[in-house]
Amino acid sequence: MGLFSVPGLLTCLLLQVVWSLPSPETTEIDLDGGIDQDIFDINEALGLDLFEGDIKLPVDRNSIIGDNYRWPHVIPYVLENSLEMNAKGVILKAFEQYRLKTCIDFKPWEGEKNYISVFKGSGCWSSVGNLQMGLQQLSIGANCDRIGTVQHEFLHALGFWHEQSRSDRDDYVTIVWDRIQSGKEHNFNKYDDNRSDFLNVPYDYNSVMHYSKTAFKNGTDPTIITNIPDFIDVIGQRMDFSEYDLKKLNRLYNCTSSLSFMDTCSFELENICGMIQSSDDNSDWQRLSQVPAGPNTDHTNMGECKDSGYFMHFDTSAGGEGSTAVLESRFLYPKRGFQCLQFYLYNSGNENDRLNVWVREYTSANPNGTLRFIKEIEGSPETYWQLHHVSLNVTSKFRVVFQGVRGSGLSSGGLSIDDINLSETQCPHHVWHIRNFTHLLNTSPAGKKGIIYSPPFYSSEGYAFQVSLYVNGTADNPFNLGIYLSLISGANDDHLKWPCPWQQVTMILLDQHPDIRQQMSNQRSVTTDPGRLSESSSNYTWDRPDKVGSEATFPNGTKYMRGPGVGTSAFLTHERLRSRNFIKEDGVYILLTMEDISHLLSTQPSIPPPLVTTASATTTTKAGPGPTAATRPPSGTEITTTTASTTTASTTTASTTTATTTASTTGTTNQPGDPEVPAFCPDNPCENDGVCVMVNRAPVCRCPAGDNWWYMGEKCERKGSTHENTVIAVSSTITVFVVMLIVTITTAVCLKKKYKQGKENKESVTLEETKTSF
Repeated sequence: MGLFSVPGLLTCLLLQVVWSLPSPETTEIDLDGGIDQDIFDINEALGLDLFEGDIKLPVDRNSIIGDNYRWPHVIPYVLENSLEMNAKGVILKAFEQYRLKTCIDFKPWEGEKNYISVFKGSGCWSSVGNLQMGLQQLSIGANCDRIGTVQHEFLHALGFWHEQSRSDRDDYVTIVWDRIQSGKEHNFNKYDDNRSDFLNVPYDYNSVMHYSKTAFKNGTDPTIITNIPDFIDVIGQRMDFSEYDLKKLNRLYNCTSSLSFMDTCSFELENICGMIQSSDDNSDWQRLSQVPAGPNTDHTNMGECKDSGYFMHFDTSAGGEGSTAVLESRFLYPKRGFQCLQFYLYNSGNENDRLNVWVREYTSANPNGTLRFIKEIEGSPETYWQLHHVSLNVTSKFRVVFQGVRGSGLSSGGLSIDDINLSETQCPHHVWHIRNFTHLLNTSPAGKKGIIYSPPFYSSEGYAFQVSLYVNGTADNPFNLGIYLSLISGANDDHLKWPCPWQQVTMILLDQHPDIRQQMSNQRSVTTDPGRLSESSSNYTWDRPDKVGSEATFPNGTKYMRGPGVGTSAFLTHERLRSRNFIKEDGVYILLTMEDISHLLSTQPSIPPPLVTTASATTTTKAGPGPTAATRPPSGTEITTTTASTTTASTTTASTTTATTTASTTGTTNQPGDPEVPAFCPDNPCENDGVCVMVNRAPVCRCPAGDNWWYMGEKCERKGSTHENTVIAVSSTITVFVVMLIVTITTAVCLKKKYKQGKENKESVTLEETKTSF
């Protein structure tokens, strides 16, 4: 049969099927679409018409001045299941920043009268102050899952308006009214001192609460011009709290200390932060400003300030092997049972010199303290300061102990430490130090040729990952840092779950300010959703890199597979990069953490919170999503209640969802003509944000659906999509075609064989007849 033989046909068919399958390729998914969208851009694109762009006002616009509008120092909250998983993790990280820098704490709701319900609404918004209304909503919608955005909205809830609405704002910024969109001029109103108090804190261009220069613009020109030109590209930052943000918040809530901060020391004062030299060693640490062998400057000021800039130094050029110098912190009193010690180390001695970190713990059984070894730090001498993190887990009164040890071999310098910070927070898992960064900024092209890649890192669960950084932005978005996360092939891949489920990676560009409370680092989190499909194929984005990735090579020549990159090309503008201490000693640090957040899949409380509202006449409020589906009717329904004093929504049962009116008697009110509202189930068995309703006294799941996806099954446990159906249909068509072709070819072969056999038999019979005739 030649080219048309059965093996040949099957080979051609197989090649066609293989060629039709999507080939593995590394792609990049930009979560921001290449646009650095601010809160107000997001809300405007959604068509929201909120006060000042992101404030939900009550019916009466009361002033926030007064204790009635303040929350307690510990604020109850609910994270609703409607929130995206990445947003839930980011919100908890924002709470940690509040704890680190203020006395404000957050706790899961346990039945308190007033609490904040955080949900995925349309856009990013909040009310201002504690409205004393029971459930108070705060929306973290799509694209709002950035820590600065979350901090901004919670500052509204804590009682703060926008910075540029201060009564003295015209002294510092100029509002260009003819550049503002028609009908949006009210967003630039000022408040007098009866409505808003700026707490005797100077105007703050750096505030996380300030509008950006292009807020509500009708063209391309800025709507806000700073009277000091240097701040035109500073206003509108969403990185972190500014120093004055914290000063105002701490004054409003009478904070004298922050909750998880413990100590900081840059050794600028002669008392060296209360640290003490031990008498049980052979040498001492010295407070110096430079050492001949290095360092030439401290890390705090980098030699920029005359007559300042000190660090502690242990000289290993003298003394014998094993000589030690011990420096101990003051007494410290833990509250949480875990701590992170951060400091900078400069080694100008010998590679055998080492720094040991201990803790001296004091208990009733050991009132004089017991030493416990934590970590040894050693390495080759370098000509720069290096950042180190050490995790502690101390539960009793303690001191931190730095022990310098002289090793064998010659030394012309020693060990130096500076900029120590101790807090009751989790340490980052990995640190990526990029040196000669100014040179990279000046020489790297925009686009893929300007990408630098981190070393490989492993999570605590064994997943290997890598970070890529666009130093000068992408070709479409230059003059920005772009940052992307990729899973890469690793040693544990055969033993891990795939697609990778619910690992949140946080990438932090560190602001190297010496005091951790004043750092304004820039960070972005990415969460591995195991159900996320690639836009260009039927592959799962977070599947095994050797299945969905492409080949790459480490600097040492080792080949590996790199999966799709997920991140943003608008991570940080170059203007903001230079506005803080991101670049220090010509280097930057990117802190990386990968943690499992699957425990956040269900975060709503099991007991439905009550909804309490206060009204003096008839009040109509639209019910939005809340902590549980049983507490309110479906989205879009209205609850109308009339009372002389207080109107309370009663706790619903499995068969009723009604508003309760308190007057001389208590009862339920249904307006004539109201559509029948299905009752919600007492317990919600539905998965993937499905809503459970009672139909004929039986629970039925109403599954969520989008434009091109839907959930199905009794518990909404299976996801379908038009893309998936298309893939299935194409696959089924190919399969049917293959089967039909095989059947056709087999039938043709069989018929041919039968025909050939019949012909041979006929010839044989003819031959026999011929022989017989002779």
